[in-house]
Amino acid sequence: MNTPDKNHVLLAVNGTLMRGLELNPNMTKAGGVFVREDSTDAHYRLWTINDRHPGMIRVAQGGNSVGLEIWALPPASFAALLSSEPAGLSIGKVRLRDGSEVLGVLAEPWLVEGQNEITETGGWRQYTGHHHTA
Repeated sequence: MNTPDKNHVLLAVNGTLMRGLELNPNMTKAGGVFVREDSTDAHYRLWTINDRHPGMIRVAQGGNSVGLEIWALPPASFAALLSSEPAGLSIGKVRLRDGSEVLGVLAEPWLVEGQNEITETGGWRQYTGHHHTA
């Protein structure tokens, strides 16, 4: 496990910013440091947005645990990374399986309307079959 500088911001990502996936170079260019694999608590739903990236929303009931990665980012590059994310994705608090909260990428409700729900797969890697080999 990497130990990031204490001035870094922790960010939970659940899609194409993860290691080995399409937008991961944006994360590394922004100075992101992989910290660990983790998952949310069991209150999230996940959709595939046109099979390009996932959209995750916290719900009061009917959710599941979603696999994600925790990255540490220098605060100065945080905004630049987020501005490269697709429309409809935003930053909010994500509750992890241990009950702690970190900032994470969430979907605005309009983004998932009419899209295919993939909550039961457990995460974007499981849905796409792109497993990371370290």
